[in-house]
Amino acid sequence: MKKLAFGMMSFADVLPETGEKGIHSEQRIKDLLEEVKLADELGIDMFGVGEHHRPDYAVSSPATVLAAAAAITKNIKLSSAVSVLSSDDPVRVYQQFATIDLISGGRAEIMAGRGSFIESFPLFGFSLQDYEELFEEKLDLLLKINQQTKVTWEGKLRAPIHNLGVYPRAVNGRIPIWLAAGGTPTSAIRAAKLGLPLILAIIGGVPEQFTRFISLYKNTALEMGKKPEEIEVGINNHVFIGEDSEKIAEQFFPYYKQIMDRVGSSRGWPPMSKQQYDYMRSPGGSLMVGSVEEVIDKIVHEYKLFGFTRFVAHASLGFVPHELTMKSIELFSTKVVPEVRKRIMELG
Repeated sequence: MKKLAFGMMSFADVLPETGEKGIHSEQRIKDLLEEVKLADELGIDMFGVGEHHRPDYAVSSPATVLAAAAAITKNIKLSSAVSVLSSDDPVRVYQQFATIDLISGGRAEIMAGRGSFIESFPLFGFSLQDYEELFEEKLDLLLKINQQTKVTWEGKLRAPIHNLGVYPRAVNGRIPIWLAAGGTPTSAIRAAKLGLPLILAIIGGVPEQFTRFISLYKNTALEMGKKPEEIEVGINNHVFIGEDSEKIAEQFFPYYKQIMDRVGSSRGWPPMSKQQYDYMRSPGGSLMVGSVEEVIDKIVHEYKLFGFTRFVAHASLGFVPHELTMKSIELFSTKVVPEVRKRIMELG
């Protein structure tokens, strides 16, 4: 059995600034670095940081934060979660993460995706009409840069490159690149055909509805010549843990509702009700908020569904007090992960 990896991630949610100064963001970045450091000290395998260009998230440049994290950690892999590749330049993405790789001694990763928001397109001068083609072209270029130092490449939406070198190179030349997806079949097929590991974010509904998506990815990968033991699948859920199930659920609800309503208002979703929250927390729901035992059961259930090789807990959501987030990270690392590993080993 391939060794299972357990990770954490954060979007660094922050109270929107009311003036021109980054007072709230300054503190949030400090807290985030403490979270990464704690996860490293407690043996978590990877930590991912998201990219956003909104007033309610503190990180627009994951590479900058991860470089700071690289200098204060020893073992944990450091990944974007995700890099919004469509509105970035693949040359700079590789260079930035190669630099993180050099600082960290080979611990950098990239999760490439479209992102969950579209603010970066107008901000950096890209048209949403090119949404699909931008991602396809830039992913193609990033993969080529990752594979060779001297690059010759031509597309429709970016200037061509003619036999130019991209430096510095990562410690081992190449950086692990994951394709991040939200459940569309084309994403599963694309990742499999490109030979990339796939990570799926499950932030609503029930996990069972994604089994066909993961099966599509695995079957396509096998058709492309991958061996079963070479296929890597990551699953990402919203996770928040406390000593007492009902107490942590009550504490977390207002923060979770706040962030889901904030995101939902721009997407036409109705406000989250307590009933909906409780349903999502129920044994069949996708939200992993509760006691250690409840979260263990849900992760093991998803392993049975998907046979993942990596599980990533979205660890800090909304404007949750830092001390609660640190406690959740501690419980995930010291209580949940060891027991999940044990139960999965017993499954054979």
